[in-house]
Amino acid sequence: MDLAKKDLKYIWHPCSQMKDYEALPPIIIDRGKGIYLYDVDGKEYIDIVSSWWCNLLGHCNEKINDSIKKQLDKLEHVIFANFSHGPAISLCEELSDIIPKGLTKFNFSDNGSASVECALKMAFQYMHQTGKPRKKRFMCLSEGYHGETIGALSVGSMDLYASIYKPMLMDTIHIEAPDCYRCSYGKCRNTCGAECFEHAEKAFEQYAEETCAIIIEPLLQGSAGMRIYPPIYLKKLDTLCKQYDVLLIVDEIATGFGRTGKMFACDYAQITPDIMCLSKGLTGGYLPMAITITTNKIYDAFYADYNEGKAFMHSHTYSGNPLGCSAALAVQKVLKEDNVLEKAAIRGKYLHQKLWENLMDHPNVGEIRNIGLINAIELVTDKKKIGFDPRLRIGYQIYKSALQEGLLLRPLGNVLYFNPPLIINEDEIDKAVERCMAAIRKIL
Repeated sequence: MDLAKKDLKYIWHPCSQMKDYEALPPIIIDRGKGIYLYDVDGKEYIDIVSSWWCNLLGHCNEKINDSIKKQLDKLEHVIFANFSHGPAISLCEELSDIIPKGLTKFNFSDNGSASVECALKMAFQYMHQTGKPRKKRFMCLSEGYHGETIGALSVGSMDLYASIYKPMLMDTIHIEAPDCYRCSYGKCRNTCGAECFEHAEKAFEQYAEETCAIIIEPLLQGSAGMRIYPPIYLKKLDTLCKQYDVLLIVDEIATGFGRTGKMFACDYAQITPDIMCLSKGLTGGYLPMAITITTNKIYDAFYADYNEGKAFMHSHTYSGNPLGCSAALAVQKVLKEDNVLEKAAIRGKYLHQKLWENLMDHPNVGEIRNIGLINAIELVTDKKKIGFDPRLRIGYQIYKSALQEGLLLRPLGNVLYFNPPLIINEDEIDKAVERCMAAIRKIL
């Protein structure tokens, strides 16, 4: 029995309708290097989606490999309650130099959803322990996505993931999010004053007294189709949260570590949130690890004698894993020593220009939006911004076509996107764009 058949015998793959695998069996990857993946038959694929956005510096990066290997011979794991280790401490020191000023306390977990759950519980307990027990609810933006555990789903707005579970979810307040491509105010994201922010203002007027926190994906709503909105929206939200005593949680799991062109999306608005969630690129895609970072003000609300019952009784077995911390430390070293963000900024402009030149005239391409190296190609039936009937699965058809061309796309409905490792070069960009164009031509 070959590996694909064995896979189908045993494995239930994530975010998949397994019946699709009857026509398109799982592709068994043997190895990876840089932006490339190679299957067991030797076929090459450009990993233009960074293997679910987490592979920051390419597959099998030698510096990250070496860091993990060295740590492996010293300590693989230790309980993180009342114990610690050098890599975790060093990582917090390194991150303290790049995160927004005022974020000071680091709570480790093992994946993005867990980081969000931690943030929600932290915000809820903070309000309870500072004499504001009425503030129990959470706000979020429509079309938002923050993970797939129950709390994370509750503060998301993607029915694709959450609708069946609604009887299990918290009662949250959903605010209409910016949709700059189809702006109902007739504005442009690059010059507007975030007129759509009035929806947030109305929600705060009505619900702020019972709200402990709002959670958002800053500037980029990933699963919504790589929707990009302007920094002024984030700046206004920060001000509104302070006005109404609502904590601001920013989910930088997908946007952190240079994905948007700056180290963090918050940097565009020059704000410091109350809580920040990090994962994905944190370890360069090597090992599952996440961190929830907060302020001294929030931390102090939990600091008391044990019998007062104020401790944050939230834990994960693999919190602060030494191997994950070693990978994350290597990521920070490479980002600095190789000037990765500076080079990625140049290549981000090059990639957007290439896509624009080759695809913007296509009758089924409505918009090519970008931030950093992220580019999203919105497919429409015509230039009137009408999307394809989702039952046609146009994005999925192009995905299958792209695999034949040696390009790993992972469309979000009718949106194709490029979110490559930050180390991609111009030649690799040319090759990826050519393969994308060929895949689109076959289907459209």
